[in-house]
Amino acid sequence: MVSDMESGVRYAERMRMPWAGWIGTVAAAAVAAGLSNFGDLRWWRLTLSVAVFLVPLIGAWWLGRLPVRVVEHGEGRWLHVDDARLPVSAIDRVEVLEPTAYSDSLGVALHPLAFVVQRPWIRRGIRVVLDDPDDPTPYWVVSSRNPERLREALAVARPAEAA
Repeated sequence: MVSDMESGVRYAERMRMPWAGWIGTVAAAAVAAGLSNFGDLRWWRLTLSVAVFLVPLIGAWWLGRLPVRVVEHGEGRWLHVDDARLPVSAIDRVEVLEPTAYSDSLGVALHPLAFVVQRPWIRRGIRVVLDDPDDPTPYWVVSSRNPERLREALAVARPAEAA
């Protein structure tokens, strides 16, 4: 088996929902399914109840499947957030956002062209400020349970910093 470092993965996490969120989702889905049935045991009502129960569970799983990775390819290091890819060479700086700053960065201070991937059950993240004049996106805001490790994986010595 090839290790992550040998395969080029420098950082990887999924934005899975915590157990408390799953308990709440299952409880809400069970209540909704029970209310959709009204005690009627006809096959089509039972089928509807099963669908009403499964849809929130599938939705919660879908929201938590999203990967965040830093990968080293032959052409350089890349930040992957789900299907979006950003070359590390286009990054100016990476800021760790603690809960208050993270919440503020998602509020009215958010630039309308910013790329945002967040999950409400993750209270911290990073802001990746871009250094690409051809890209209208000023920065990315990404949820992360361990933003310090993510910033370290993205760290690249820039010529201006080396001097």
